[in-house]
Amino acid sequence: MSRYDRYVLSQYLLFFGFFALILVTVFWINRAVVLFDRLIGDGQSALVFFEFTALTLPNLIRMVLPMAVFAATVYVTNRLNSESELTVMQATGTGPWRLARPALAFGVLTALMMSVLTHVLLPASISQLEQREVEIARNVTARLLTEGSFLHPAPGVTFYIRQIDPDGTLNDVYLSDRRDAATIASYTGARAFLVRDGDAASLIMVDGMAQRLDVKSKTLSTTLFADFSYDISALVKPSDQRTRNIRAIPTLELLTGEARITEADNYTPGQLAEELHLRFARAAICIAVALIGNATLMLGTFSRFGVWRQALLAFVLLILLEVMRGVVSEPVLENAAAWPLVYLPTIIGIAVAALFLRYASRPLPRIWPRRATPEGAP
Repeated sequence: MSRYDRYVLSQYLLFFGFFALILVTVFWINRAVVLFDRLIGDGQSALVFFEFTALTLPNLIRMVLPMAVFAATVYVTNRLNSESELTVMQATGTGPWRLARPALAFGVLTALMMSVLTHVLLPASISQLEQREVEIARNVTARLLTEGSFLHPAPGVTFYIRQIDPDGTLNDVYLSDRRDAATIASYTGARAFLVRDGDAASLIMVDGMAQRLDVKSKTLSTTLFADFSYDISALVKPSDQRTRNIRAIPTLELLTGEARITEADNYTPGQLAEELHLRFARAAICIAVALIGNATLMLGTFSRFGVWRQALLAFVLLILLEVMRGVVSEPVLENAAAWPLVYLPTIIGIAVAALFLRYASRPLPRIWPRRATPEGAP
């Protein structure tokens, strides 16, 4: 690469990192608010919260990376044009195809980054995230042992502890079970202890009262007890039959084990084909986005008003490509043989960029000839 190519490529990478950082931060904050409410509200520690947010970062980066590529390409190309650097290069006889070389190299580099993300980091992070969710679901202590808060470990169940002693004794416990619409049960105890036996967990309440309300007959029965055992395993035990997230399946397994995945996880061939080829298409779209951002701003000549028209056109093209990426997925989900449609947005994007570069290098002739100027006219 020439010195000019290295200079422009370094600018692309610099502002790509800047825009990616800004976009990831915005998306991460929105995601972190939801995770904070769900995890901290269920009694998890701050370390678990930061672990979950870290595991969601690869998916967030996957979402914003093409937008960061586009923003960096448009911004740097516009700056080169406003500072007359492109004008100087064009004055020396350098054509738009030659000036687009750094953008192509930038698109290839970001496509490689996206490939590592979609084929390695994203499946690994989603798989680890699912595993941690299962472990937390089985962690009775984290879900129930939170003092001073009304918790809902399962639909129709409310659990409250006033105070937890250092030795693990639970003081002033309240448990309401409304899972059976015909009978509502409430249990209170002066003290309680959590006892685990393998996968089974029981709550031993001492010096308490059990109340059962028959909704149909409006009858309330009350029982005082010295000690009472309540099985809480069903409140926190996750389902044994869990289907893997399709994004957590490694790419090599998608390539070689389609029949096994279909049998084990009940995914259709269309879903597997769409996920597999979408991982490659996400990387290829970075090349198309970089070329469109560069080629669109090469249209037209110098103007004191800037290149806002070209930038707006590039933004509209980016939106159209994103819409097309969503449209082409439906036929692939219905018929796995239609997987080439996944690459259609990338092909169209590169073709549009090539057309713009062709026009910028040698504008098409006018369809309507200029009207002749009368002799003597100014």
